[in-house]
Amino acid sequence: MNDSPKAPDAAQHISAASEERFIASTAEFASESSKATVFAANVIQALLVGCVVLWVLDVPRQLLNVSFYTEQLLAVTLGLTLALAFIAETPRQPSTIDKGGLCAAVAIVIYLVYRYFARGDISWPVVGALAVTLAWTLTASRPAYARWFDWLCAIVSLLLAGYITVRYEALTYELAMLPVEGVIGSAILTFLVLDASRRISGWGFVAIILAIAAYVYVSPFLGGDFQTRWVSPERMVAYVGLDVNGMIGSILQVAVLVVIPYTILGQVLARTGGADFFSDLAMSAMWRFRGGAAKIAVVGSALFGMISGSAVSNVLAVGIVTIPAMIKSGFTPYRSAAIESVGSTGGQLMPPVMGAAAFIMAEFLQVSYGAVCIAAAIPAVLYYACLFIHVDLEAAKNNIGGVEDESMLSLGQVLKSGWHFLVPILFLVVALMYPEVLRLTPEKAAIASTAILIVFALIFGYRGNRISLKQIAVAVIDSGRVSLDIILIGAAAGIMVGIMSISGLAFGMTMQLLALSGNNVWLLLLLIAVLAFVLGIGLPTVSVYILTATLLAPALVKLGVTPMAAHMFVMYNGMLSMITPPVAFAAYAAANIAKTDGWTTGWVACMVGWSTFILPFLFVLTPSLLMDGPTHLIVWNFARILFALYVGTAAIVGFSLTPLSTPARVLYGLLALPIALPPESVTGGYTINFIGIAAGIALLVVDHLRRCRAAAAAA
Repeated sequence: MNDSPKAPDAAQHISAASEERFIASTAEFASESSKATVFAANVIQALLVGCVVLWVLDVPRQLLNVSFYTEQLLAVTLGLTLALAFIAETPRQPSTIDKGGLCAAVAIVIYLVYRYFARGDISWPVVGALAVTLAWTLTASRPAYARWFDWLCAIVSLLLAGYITVRYEALTYELAMLPVEGVIGSAILTFLVLDASRRISGWGFVAIILAIAAYVYVSPFLGGDFQTRWVSPERMVAYVGLDVNGMIGSILQVAVLVVIPYTILGQVLARTGGADFFSDLAMSAMWRFRGGAAKIAVVGSALFGMISGSAVSNVLAVGIVTIPAMIKSGFTPYRSAAIESVGSTGGQLMPPVMGAAAFIMAEFLQVSYGAVCIAAAIPAVLYYACLFIHVDLEAAKNNIGGVEDESMLSLGQVLKSGWHFLVPILFLVVALMYPEVLRLTPEKAAIASTAILIVFALIFGYRGNRISLKQIAVAVIDSGRVSLDIILIGAAAGIMVGIMSISGLAFGMTMQLLALSGNNVWLLLLLIAVLAFVLGIGLPTVSVYILTATLLAPALVKLGVTPMAAHMFVMYNGMLSMITPPVAFAAYAAANIAKTDGWTTGWVACMVGWSTFILPFLFVLTPSLLMDGPTHLIVWNFARILFALYVGTAAIVGFSLTPLSTPARVLYGLLALPIALPPESVTGGYTINFIGIAAGIALLVVDHLRRCRAAAAAA
């Protein structure tokens, strides 16, 4: 399990995955693409990453004494991202009709009908646009023309972004007057963003945005809370394309200026052997214990998830080693894949990096990223503790021992070889937790940590392997292609937020949810959990979080839930899309390694990761689980919930200190409820907690006595 040849594979797999799609590695991309495509993609990636790094380090102002609007940088990076998406992400099924062009053509026809009935005239430039989109619809996806259209989209994206960048200030002043070039440019940019998002992440998120846009023009004719204000199509397009609350807004800013630096850190960490170090660290610490292979998966996923923040990347980096080891040690292939997928999904919850959704959460809440990390700490520990308990009890139930490998490195040997990987991580933690000490923003902290990592990697390497400067440069440049989906999701989300902002739909949704729940917090939580689950089908975590944070979280805040708890609640429920069928990105990736059925693996993962369905309700109603409250209350509730998770997991596995009969499993499951009950939510809550804890301890004592009697009889 410690053979060095595995290391390059793990690193390559990290660079080849994201939450939404599998990304070809550098070698695969070069072998499958033309020289012109590879050259153009590398140049665009280098420009994209270079622009972001230089901006974060404030080089234009410090060295050149030149200042730009942040929105100008976002326009440049969005243009580069779109060009890269159209050039690099080429594989698609040939078709006689291009669906993106068809949607645009339908939208233009609807606008022409509206304009005719509203003004009594026809806009001939719009008719020309309709002719162009019809030509696009009939030719853009045909094999003979598809590649030409890809390059045309890339060129138009760059030209349009350049125009917006150069004329941004003037366009902003003229926006209220709806200048023709501003409306046309915004319309083209909106189409390109939605079409690129469709190609990269599929129809799910784009379809929701289109449905929201259609609802905005239906809702003015509805009554009550379902009604929104009327907005002309011209104003809508100009607003979502150029306003700071639209496409080039705060969500895209986080996706570009924060996510890309952390993607660079993850890429460099993977290429320099950091993934192998964390895997070896978990192995050396856990291989001797029962269920050692599965415990290696849990600990390794938690360690690597602290930095990657991506479920599928985590599966492919850690699972490529741990899943075969779990199967070999005695776990079934389904359970092995499920354990790895649940462990990897938790990387989105594990400070300090978590995932892109956490950075966007900090922006939504207008708090420091360190505050989000502190709030996420206890739920993340409880999540992994529950998974660890499940693995331990499952191993005890099936008599699965440790890993039989005498060549396994000791913990001291691993730390001696890779201690330098911990230095940039510790630096990052300190920078995020105490920004007033080092005075670094999260993005600057990521770049500084990457620089420290590169220096140490060049000096020490890992287990005899040193990375070259060329390999580091490739890792940094590849961050542009790996970040494609997050940036496009950020731009598409800006369109959605802009539509809801200018129409008042977000406020109306809050009122509708409150009316449906009858202002009952329990019903509202359940309703939002179901909606988040439905929205999460087929969407990555970032998309689900943005949707739910915009549409659902305000209703919770309206009923008195703290903003942090409300946003953490919707993020946890949105994260379930990684393990819940029918999509279950992480479960399917793990099932592919285990050579099992992804559908069944997803349902087993739901059972293994059952705490994910419960924890959000607990920390919403018990704020001390989010570090909000006195220390003694935080410690007490943490210990109480941990005990409840043990009792509940024993019921699910069917084993505590001894095997449990069906009635005993039911009893354990029922006892977990009063132990976990949020005491503030009902009268006499603390009394119910103490009764449940006493009964649970009594059950464990009975099981202990049974085990002692069985051991004496066997002796």
